[in-house]
Amino acid sequence: MAVIKANSRDVDMLARLIRAEAEGEGDLGMLMVGNVGVNRILSNCLDFRNIRTMRDMVFQSPGGYEAVQKPYFYQRARDKERRLARRVVNGERQHPASNALWFFRPSGNCPGQWFNQRNSGRYKAHCFFVPTPQDCPRVY
Repeated sequence: MAVIKANSRDVDMLARLIRAEAEGEGDLGMLMVGNVGVNRILSNCLDFRNIRTMRDMVFQSPGGYEAVQKPYFYQRARDKERRLARRVVNGERQHPASNALWFFRPSGNCPGQWFNQRNSGRYKAHCFFVPTPQDCPRVY
């Protein structure tokens, strides 16, 4: 059962986003980027108040994704990424992105905090950051 509302267009949009943001991180890395996106829709907290749809999340400005500014994001979704997108829409979570609202690719080590958010871990090149359960209970 889906944890967020998502039609086939939404799944395609998430599939394109996870490919554009994390294709080099493999399936697991793309699932984690998808976790962050779904968490942003669920959260209704901090930087993500009133983000209710896939489109709101993907194109949030400021605070959205760099990938939407590049042509690769606008290429057609592929079956592989669609399957991954459906998995996260249906609630699959992967640590360290399980409760994360942010990720980024540092040039070195992951900082312990990023904009006052705790580092929950690293997967390949991306560091993931989580809010506190008190600030964002809906992602826990």
